[in-house]
Amino acid sequence: MIDTKEYNNAVREYTRNLFRYVFKSLRDEEASNDIVQDCFLKLWNEKEKVNNLKIKYWLFATAHNTMINYLKKSSKMVSIDSVLYDEPHANSKSDFDVKEILEKSLDTLPTIQKTIILLRDLEGYNYQEIGEILSLSEAQVKVYLFRGRQKIKDLLKHLHAVL
Repeated sequence: MIDTKEYNNAVREYTRNLFRYVFKSLRDEEASNDIVQDCFLKLWNEKEKVNNLKIKYWLFATAHNTMINYLKKSSKMVSIDSVLYDEPHANSKSDFDVKEILEKSLDTLPTIQKTIILLRDLEGYNYQEIGEILSLSEAQVKVYLFRGRQKIKDLLKHLHAVL
């Protein structure tokens, strides 16, 4: 059970990380803020059921599930097969911004792979923690992480060959 003090501490401690995680996936500030706020509302409503030692995991799992529902509702689910790769233009320096290239590469991944890469590489969760958040085994997390990283590496190799 979570008391008011623990809830307020969770809001202070996890809001920024939750927002960053959701925003990296959606690239929509308003929707990201709504999802984070919704997560904390759900936490308050479920405070009797949530273990105070697992607040962080519960919040990230809730954010992930809420984000998936949001994507389904807004029909923003993108299949990697349906994404067209534009040829880069050598004229513009901004076209070769590494951060932008990595973000676009992440956007081509299936949602589960993108989520795992963000949780592992951006938020620093270990395989077991990611498995708990997403209800996956450690082996599944490792496989999705490997495949996602491999796809990004292949995309970057393709880009390097074009340059």
